[in-house]
Amino acid sequence: MSDVPRITCHNHHQNEHGAHTHSGGHGMGHGSAQSYLRRFWIVTALLIPLALTNPPVAAFLHIPPLALGPWIQFGLATIIFGFALVFFQHAWHEIKARAFGMMTLVSLAVGAGYAFSVVATFVPSLGVQFYLEISTLVWVLLFGHYLEAKSSSAAGDALAEVARLLPKQAHKLVNGTPTEVDIAELKEGDTVLVKPGEKIPADGEVVDGLSNVDESLVSGESRPIEKQKGGNVVAGSIALDGALTVRLSRVGEHSTIGQIQSLIASAQMTKPRQARIADTASAVLTFAALGVALLTLLVWTLVIGQPFAFAVTLAITVLVIACPHALGLAIPTVTTIATSLSVKNGVFIKNLAKIETIRKADYVVFDKTGTLTKGTFGVTGIESFGDVSKDDVLRIAASLEQNSSHVIGASIVAYAKKRDLSLAPVSDFENLAGKGIRATVDGTRYAVGNRALVEESHVPLDEATSAFERFSKDGATTVFVSDTKRVLGLIALADEVKPESKETVRKLHNLGLKVAMLTGDNEQVAAAVARELAIDTHFAQVLPEDKYARIKELQKKGNVVLMVGDGVNDAPALTQADVGIAIGAGTDVAVEAGDVVLTRSNPGDIVRLIILARAVYAKMLQNLWWALGYNILAIPAAAGVFAAWGFFLRPEIGALLMSASTVVVVMNAMSLRRLNLERA
Repeated sequence: MSDVPRITCHNHHQNEHGAHTHSGGHGMGHGSAQSYLRRFWIVTALLIPLALTNPPVAAFLHIPPLALGPWIQFGLATIIFGFALVFFQHAWHEIKARAFGMMTLVSLAVGAGYAFSVVATFVPSLGVQFYLEISTLVWVLLFGHYLEAKSSSAAGDALAEVARLLPKQAHKLVNGTPTEVDIAELKEGDTVLVKPGEKIPADGEVVDGLSNVDESLVSGESRPIEKQKGGNVVAGSIALDGALTVRLSRVGEHSTIGQIQSLIASAQMTKPRQARIADTASAVLTFAALGVALLTLLVWTLVIGQPFAFAVTLAITVLVIACPHALGLAIPTVTTIATSLSVKNGVFIKNLAKIETIRKADYVVFDKTGTLTKGTFGVTGIESFGDVSKDDVLRIAASLEQNSSHVIGASIVAYAKKRDLSLAPVSDFENLAGKGIRATVDGTRYAVGNRALVEESHVPLDEATSAFERFSKDGATTVFVSDTKRVLGLIALADEVKPESKETVRKLHNLGLKVAMLTGDNEQVAAAVARELAIDTHFAQVLPEDKYARIKELQKKGNVVLMVGDGVNDAPALTQADVGIAIGAGTDVAVEAGDVVLTRSNPGDIVRLIILARAVYAKMLQNLWWALGYNILAIPAAAGVFAAWGFFLRPEIGALLMSASTVVVVMNAMSLRRLNLERA
């Protein structure tokens, strides 16, 4: 009897995490990892005396047989069988849901092996007992469950980590007096006091106070941001060095943290195509194993003429070794770790089925304003003439504009302050609608405005003309700074390109993707930005409602298109694209139109997303092929197909192989944790 195989296996049951189910939800969440480990160690302790009383093992170790050996084995195996009842519960769920999977197969194997052994104990003439092999199977199943629960904790912990971003209590202001309340009691419109070092309990607007706020845990932005009256703050961020009084605008599930949790939870309910393949393969394998087991029994008894006990051993071995635990873990372990990794990088993949699409994308289309550019006007260039320095030109312009509310004036003043230039007082201020302003500084009359103002003042342009044309070619708005006799200099302003945009386009090219840009700006501005960033294609003067048509154009040429936008006026284009990516969602995390949401306004996260998608897809394929390949070889071996060559898959070897297959799959998935998302 010891010459033939009786094999162990692991169960997969991903539905126990609530996310990757194919047969209805059961109760093995990631929190039960320690519970399964504890059971595993108990069974390990029971296996030692069970092994020592097993005749082949005892003979090998030269231990004299015990008269009560079979009954000791019966008792120990029955206790261990009790630990297997959880698998029968899962099998019952599968059967009720008519989604026959691994638990059905596991229960058949364990149940048949144990029942046959019990009968053999009371009817010794059968001569075959599977106590050690079935107990080993339960032992390995428990360890498999522990590994599964451990790997799944990545996704579960992602939710827990987000929940930890919020404080448990808040200082609610009641008639101006701070009162300690649980954050669950907070409502929209409440006012709370946030002391230095404390977390902000919900999204809101600062109504009093000044503090630098650390938003890195929410947005990934490492630099503290100064918040004062009128500023918006996000749940989970930390007031570093000052107290803030905040009027809450979005609480609970509507807050940034709540929406992030919702995104993670919804992502866990989705499956990539490979997971659906694994689920289908598991179901098919269940019926295939039952068929092969029955065939094995019939062929070895009726055709080959071997004893019934021998044939039953092989049949049970087939059932046990066919447990596609590695197959069941192949995809979920990868996706759960991928979920955790993406969350840590501020990337929320709302639909995991999109991973394959992201992997094979060949075009990334960016909305320009706010995505590739800062979305705010800024000084991009200064030109000075004669003996006047660039700082002089900037100081004069900023002095004249210091009381201006116009976006151009405010941008010039902000740039001068950034350069630590001291502004001079002005007199005789004159506003010229549509043209600019005039004022006197230190007794000299200056003008800051457009070309029409200079020409109207009869000031010669001279060398300013070529500089003006150069700035205009780059799509910049150009301001002339002059006195009554000559043009002193020019200041160019434009929507500034984000520092990381150029590197993002370069890395996307390195990854083999083409880059396009959509903008409502004129052709000159669009061409200038496209040239600066080395973008392959650009579409200018595109109305928000027409953006989706441009995406369609690229798709008609056979491209798989990722669209990156702010998720507001880009919603139709995000929906039309093969994958819509809402970037820089900030407090508006749950953008419905996007398949992927990025919390930071950093286009570089697109590169990280693509690298992650490619790595995840590769791991899923590797695991799928390994798990399927293992079962394709193991089942025939267990059925005795190679018996003609004197090869039988012994149960203990089978147990090791089954354990190894699961460990390989889990370890391969866990290697994702070392993935470098910056390597493009």
